[in-house]
Amino acid sequence: MSSWMMAVASVPLLPVMVVVYGRHGDTISKLCRGAVAWTLRLLARGHVCARTTHAFVLAHSTHGQAESVLETFDLYARTHASASIGPLLGEALDEVVDRVHPDRVLELGTHCGYTAVSVLRLLAPAARLLSVEQDPQVADLAEEIILVAGFKHAQFQVLTGESGEVIPTLHSLLEPAPGSGGGGFQLVLMDHDPGLYLLDLLALEREGLLCSAGCSIVFILRKMREKSVQELKELTRERCQTYCITSQMDAMMEISFSQPSTHDSST
Repeated sequence: MSSWMMAVASVPLLPVMVVVYGRHGDTISKLCRGAVAWTLRLLARGHVCARTTHAFVLAHSTHGQAESVLETFDLYARTHASASIGPLLGEALDEVVDRVHPDRVLELGTHCGYTAVSVLRLLAPAARLLSVEQDPQVADLAEEIILVAGFKHAQFQVLTGESGEVIPTLHSLLEPAPGSGGGGFQLVLMDHDPGLYLLDLLALEREGLLCSAGCSIVFILRKMREKSVQELKELTRERCQTYCITSQMDAMMEISFSQPSTHDSST
């Protein structure tokens, strides 16, 4: 009955709707197309991409071989929408991991698990990766991919939740890293919501989760808003004793963090 009453009530609005569409049809069509495109991009980065990528990698990769898993990801991305960073950014990230040689890594934005696999294959056996994914279903699929690549739960953990809620809980998951020269993560990868990059970076610093002896923070910029880029650059200008841009390319920025010594901060 309620649906019938709503239908009857909407009848007088039909002439108005026809007139409005006649005058602004092009604008309305553009808005609709934009909304559809935005939805498709969102789906490509969420459930749909994760499920189809997951199935393809499971079916076509050699289980237990990380390189095969990455190559299968890249093969899939040639013809399908994909949230993986791809081989070019992967090579740039490899250089950072080799240079930093981290014992503890934090990833914000697990997505399909590509970056986690890429990083884990370069870490020492005793090193550990913590990865945070907002979507529980995507997190489960990514975790299986990482296991398929040959890694054990002792080497990584996928956490589910909003980054701002998870960050304050990370202390309890960090084990001492002998010889690290300080607590916290030596490498942080951010590939989640660009609007949260600066907020989450400052939250990590506030919580003491950035290694005081030095930490590299890598931001993936593929869908980065110019405002977010400028915010990070301004941070490095305002706090040049703590943060500096190590490298930047079209789709990736690396910022280094080091805690000023007591002598430096007092001068």
